[in-house]
Parts: sequence; structure tokens; C-alpha cells
Amino acid sequence: MGTFHIEIIKPSHYDDDGYVLQWWKAWIPSNSMACLYSIAQDCAERKVLGEDTRISVNAYDEMTMRVPLGQIIKNTKDNGGIVCLTGVQSNQYPRTLDIARQLRRENVTVIMGGFHVSGCLSMLKEIPPDLQEALDMGVTLFAGEAEEHFESLLRDAAQNSLKPIYNVMNDLPGLQHQVPPLLPEAIVRKYDGKLSSFDAGRGCPFQCSFCTIINVQGRKSRWRDADDIENLIRANHAQGIHSFFITDDNFARNKNWEPIFDRIIQLKEQDGIRIHFLIQIDTLAHRLPNFVTKAARAGCTHVFIGLESINPENLAHMKKGQNRITEYRRMFQLWKEAGIMTYAGFIMGLPNDTPESIRRDIEIIKRELPVDMLEFTMLTPLPGSEDHQKLYESGTWLDPDLNRYDLEHTTCEHPLMSPEIWQKTYRDIWDWYYTDEHVETLMRRNVAYGIKPVRVWRLCLQIYGAMRFEGVHPQQCGYFRYKDPHQRRPGFRRWPAVLHYPAFAMESLAKYLRFGLYGWKLHRMRKRIQKDPANATYSDFAIQPVEDAEAENLEIFNLNDASREAVAKARRQKEILEKTKSADGGILEKAQ
Repeated sequence: MGTFHIEIIKPSHYDDDGYVLQWWKAWIPSNSMACLYSIAQDCAERKVLGEDTRISVNAYDEMTMRVPLGQIIKNTKDNGGIVCLTGVQSNQYPRTLDIARQLRRENVTVIMGGFHVSGCLSMLKEIPPDLQEALDMGVTLFAGEAEEHFESLLRDAAQNSLKPIYNVMNDLPGLQHQVPPLLPEAIVRKYDGKLSSFDAGRGCPFQCSFCTIINVQGRKSRWRDADDIENLIRANHAQGIHSFFITDDNFARNKNWEPIFDRIIQLKEQDGIRIHFLIQIDTLAHRLPNFVTKAARAGCTHVFIGLESINPENLAHMKKGQNRITEYRRMFQLWKEAGIMTYAGFIMGLPNDTPESIRRDIEIIKRELPVDMLEFTMLTPLPGSEDHQKLYESGTWLDPDLNRYDLEHTTCEHPLMSPEIWQKTYRDIWDWYYTDEHVETLMRRNVAYGIKPVRVWRLCLQIYGAMRFEGVHPQQCGYFRYKDPHQRRPGFRRWPAVLHYPAFAMESLAKYLRFGLYGWKLHRMRKRIQKDPANATYSDFAIQPVEDAEAENLEIFNLNDASREAVAKARRQKEILEKTKSADGGILEKAQ
């Protein structure tokens, strides 16, 4: 019996010094890798290449390890299998090409997919030069979702008849009864707290101009059945895995959210299966009846909310009309009352932004909104987004180095800030928000909500610590950095090991000493706060109950004319709603 090897690699990303980002444990698992691994395993179990061909499946996340390319080449060369470079984002594309180049030199069949490939083929009229480079070296490109197409692609590969491009973007699958994303415990243990992931649905109805997901996964909600989610949770439970990142771009717009929550609640409360998870939602999710309370009962411990800005001019530019500044304060309060930690995204570098206006907005957020963690990103025209499509087709300058498209670097011109000022402001914004004084305020607010301050301590070390000490965004971070000189990006000097490793050891020692001292300082802060008898009466403006949001006189409501108009519009809508309710009440009274 022969063996056909499927080797799945989730590539990493080069840092500014050309080293591959790799960690002892990464923080964010790859759901793309989990999906493809499970689909490939299903093909192996069904013996889709025939009874005489055994299919072997391996998966490697380069964020957590040095990928064994030598063994992979040995397994797959000369049509002994395929290498799938999966989930490739734009900033990972240069590293992915370097891996593909090594494999193709050894006559290995390489297939590349992910958001960069799918986004470019979805939004651009012609194949861009970076994708053409991959095609020229003999890499097969796959655009779309693999659930209903991987088996036929696998057969083509086994018969040595792969096409250059498989574009199934117009044939997105329904997710009911599809193979769920499931990774073995040996892989999951390489993530923080044995964190796994799954998508309960795909697609988002909104039209944010910076977003690639709506142009790859579509704007129509596609979801998994509650039975599928239960089977997935039970399979992970059997491996001792209880923590999940539910990767739906907007779980609140998953039309099956309530049956899914109900089933998870049943598993917890009736079957005693422990589970906790993080979800991503929009700023109006709290308006869905029972959404917040059922999320908390189901085991949601963290929510990531697409806040992006408090300035209606910026929100309009991003086509983020679903964000209503009059809802912000009460929205965050409801999540905190449920005992849930809140992250919020904040995008800087909109056309009207300046260092001064950005700092002003951050100070307002600190005073008026009870959000816990802010994660900052630079406005980046990601390939696959409407923003990128417009700039690309108009011939506007875009940075040709895709490695910089990681939401942390300037990649296009700004009308009011030079690249240097824009980049410096991005570095400064983290320090503006995560001052010691504000971290103490966050701890006191959480104690007032009945939440232990140790949760703020942990999140500050991860979110702020990633940027302050590791110099990378928390979504690219992990515990204990590796730097392999042999994997350094072409064009950078590769130092001999005898010079590299002593220098790296000293650098790491100094860095983690500073990190440890910062963690100890926050630890003493939380201990002091826990013992403070004033906790019982602590309050500040952000956590004071909202009685009539539209009538409040907040700084956030008076940033500019757009802010004042947004508030006036909310007041008009409220008056219309109250008149409608009053009229309906009168009709009912007469009918009785």
C-alpha cells in the first residue's frame, strides 16, 4: 500500500529585523489550518484516493515551531504528496513565497490558499504581480473555501494534473453537517492555555471598507447546526480542551446564534462540560434579546467589539454606519454587568486623524467608556478590501512590501501625517491608553462589577506587554520568542550561530527582566486594590448607569458637527419610536 502525504503549513511572518515570528506558545490559533486539517483527515478516512493508497496528514503552525521542511520534502517530492500553505494573510505572503520557493526547487507540489489569494482574485480585475510570481514558480493557487472542493483537488494532485488556479469563490458551501475544524491535542497544547478554535458561521452583512472577510466569505450568514457544535465541543472535551476562540467575524450576525448558545448552555449545565470562549461582535449585539445573558451563561468570558472610532466622520469613512456613538457607553456597561471582559478595536490613521486628535479621542474613551482593553491598528488597505481595490485600481502608491501589511506599519500615504509621524503616533497610542493610572482605574471598575482585578492584570500583560516589550501586535504574539538565524529573510545578514545565540540570549534576558518588573508592579497594584475598603463604593462617570443616553452631555457627543448630528439623529429616532409606542398603546386600549 502506497502513502500520499498531505503536509499543511500555516506560515508565519517576518519581523522588522527579518526574523520569523515564532514562540514557545502562540496566543491565537489558526482556524484555517484546523478546517483544512479536518477536511484532509476526512478524505483520508474515506480513502478518496482508493483502497490501495493511505493518506497521511500532518499540520504545522510556524508561529509555534520551526517547520521540518527537510522531512516534508522527503515525504512529498516527486508526487509523493502535496504541501498546502494555508490561511495565508497578506503580511505572511513574503514568508510563504520563501517557503514555496524552497519546496519547488525540490519538485514538491505546492498549493497556496488563504485570504490574500482569495481576496486578490475576488476584488482585482487582473492577477497582481505577487500572485503571478507564485504561479511562475509552479505553485497552484486556491481561492475560496475547501469543504466541498478539496477532495477533487486532491485527486487532481495525485494524478499530477493540478490546474494553476482553482477559483471557487462563487461556490461558497453551506456549513451544516460539514466536517468541523478539529485539531489534535498535540497541536492545540502549543497555544496559550490549550486554546482551540472553530467557526460557528461565516459571512457578515455589514460593508466596512477596510474589511477583507466580507469579500471572501460573503455577506450572507452561513452557519453550523447546534448538533455540529455539540459534536465539536464533545470531541475537544475528550482531549481535555475547553477553551475556544470562536472565529466568526461577527457572531452576533450568525443567524443560528441562539440555538448554538442554548446547546452550549445545555452541555454546561446538564452534562457538566466545562467550556469558555471568546467571540467577536459588533456594537449593536447587545440589542439582540437575550444575547448578552445567554453568551455569559454559555461560557463567554471575553468579547472583541469592533469599536474602531468614536468620531462619526471616521466611522462614515469606513462605512461603519452600524456604530452609533450614543450606544457605546450602555453597550459596554451591559457586557461588564454580565461579568465579561471587553476588548475593542481602534483604527488610527483615518484621513482627518492627527496625533492631537487621536490623543484627544483616547482620553475621552478613558473617561467616558467602560471598555477594558483597546487593541490599536493602523488603517491598512489590505488586498481583498474595498479600500485596497480603489487605491490599486486608481494607481495610488501602495507599499510593495506585503510583509508590512500587518496593521502595524504605514503602507500608503496620509493627507495630514508623514509616514514617520504616523508610525510614531501608532507606537505612542499604546502608552497613551495603558498608563499606570488608567490600568488602576480599569482594575477598580472591574472590582465594582464583581470581577477580580487579576483578569485585568493578565490582559494588560498580554495586550500592552506584546507591543511594549515584544514590539508586535498582540494577535501576532506569544510566550517566549524564538529567533532562528537560518530562517532570516533573504536580504538580511545571517549571523553565525556562535554570534547570534549569545546576543539573542542577552537580548531576551534584558527584555523579560523588564517584562517581569512591569508584571510585578501591576501585581502589587492589584493586591493593593483588592484590600482597599473603598472598593465597595467606587464609581466613576464611565460606569454610572445610563438613564437617557441621548440626553447626556458627553465629550464624545461634541467632538465635531458630525458627532452632534449623530446625537440629534438618535434623539429624533427615539422620539419617533416613543410616539409609535404611544399610538399603538392607544389603539390597544380602544380595542379593549
